[in-house]
Amino acid sequence: MIVVQTPLRVSLFGGGTDFPAYYRAEGGCVLTTAIDKYIFVTIKKRFDDMLRVGYTRTELVSDVDEIQHELIREAFKVTGIRHGVEITTMADIPSAGSGLGSSGAVTVGALHAMHAYQGEMVSADQLAREACEIEIGTLSKPIGVQDQTIAALGGFRWMEFTREGETRQERVGLAPNLEQELNENLLLFFTGITRDASSILGEQEANISDRSAILGEMKDLAREARAEVCKGNIDSIGRLLDISWDLKRRLASKITNGSIDAMYKAARQAGALGGKITGAGGGGFLLVYCPDGKRQEVRQALKDLRELPFRFEPDGTKVIFNYRR
Repeated sequence: MIVVQTPLRVSLFGGGTDFPAYYRAEGGCVLTTAIDKYIFVTIKKRFDDMLRVGYTRTELVSDVDEIQHELIREAFKVTGIRHGVEITTMADIPSAGSGLGSSGAVTVGALHAMHAYQGEMVSADQLAREACEIEIGTLSKPIGVQDQTIAALGGFRWMEFTREGETRQERVGLAPNLEQELNENLLLFFTGITRDASSILGEQEANISDRSAILGEMKDLAREARAEVCKGNIDSIGRLLDISWDLKRRLASKITNGSIDAMYKAARQAGALGGKITGAGGGGFLLVYCPDGKRQEVRQALKDLRELPFRFEPDGTKVIFNYRR
């Protein structure tokens, strides 16, 4: 049996500029971090030739093409496994519509588990490329490429996406005390709303040409945020998040709604400097930046929402258990 642990992520700035339809024309960049909440994938040999897939449902099939979980199905095809295994996925958070990059983490984790099952040592870059090819190439999902990359690599990272289709990335090096303060100032609350991100992302992708100027401003904010963080000006993250959120909500019609706006307003009135809905929007998790001295007031203002305490995760996907008879 093999168990793989793959981190989820919180994207801070630049989301949307990692869509191929945008960065192939304009170039893109994001500031993002893996967090200590995970997708776990287990895989083991069966006694027969069937394929069993366990998630919120259980599938037992005799042929790969019969699998309805499309990410697992396509991962089987990429890795060449055709029969005789059981694979399960488990998540630390509501896996559907969380806005924390769960589909990318599932795809990376499944690929990692399948390669490891076959005794193959593959790089994080390869896992990210294969996951992007599955989700964007094969399945034509209206998504970007940051989620698969951060799930594979982990860490607090700056990423750039070139017109030639390359992803360049590096860790953002912060002094330990600054990284801890930044982490503590970022609070994450579950809105209680789960949604299918596809329709929001599909509209956002369709709007790219019309919203190119907005995406350009979001890209500029990502660069400014990186520069400010590297200078140790971490409170500027709150101010820049507030500006970025105002831009993001203009990318598609369902990114926000009255309930989300009320949550955000309450957090701001209690002392948060800024924030955003993670991922596509429309629900999932609300991220807010609160300077020291205002966190408890913000928590009280959002007391009806479940907080998800988190830490930055330095590691990407990894095998945490490998037992062979």
